[in-house]
Amino acid sequence: MIISKPHRRIIYESLFKEGVLVAKKDYNAPKHEELDVPNLHVIKAMQSLTSRGLVKTQFSWQWYYYVLTPEGVDYLREWLNLPTEIVPATHKKAVRPPRPATVRGSGEGAYRPPRGDRDDYRKKEDAPGEYRPRFAGVGRGAPRD
Repeated sequence: MIISKPHRRIIYESLFKEGVLVAKKDYNAPKHEELDVPNLHVIKAMQSLTSRGLVKTQFSWQWYYYVLTPEGVDYLREWLNLPTEIVPATHKKAVRPPRPATVRGSGEGAYRPPRGDRDDYRKKEDAPGEYRPRFAGVGRGAPRD
């Protein structure tokens, strides 16, 4: 299929920017969900990249999911004339803020896991050690006939 160069450029730029692309399996759709390009052009352009091993394709629930491979990143970087510093969003490392430094120990402010009610119950002097509640009703504690 012949795809015009401006349409191909829009598709490739979007794919390179995000690192992934999604297309609904609707060959007659006049326009892609996100791009101003016919949906058939998107599917066929991605099919071409898939056959060359530059994109991985996953199909699920009538949607195509395209993921750019490392070889595809190099190819699109060369095709779009981009410097090597620019990478797709999926290849960027997430920057996490540093965790606050805390000192573990038994001092004041140290973390202690919450204790359940049974620990408090055992501390009471009037409670027997082997206490088993009986439920007089229906269910597991009901008396057997």
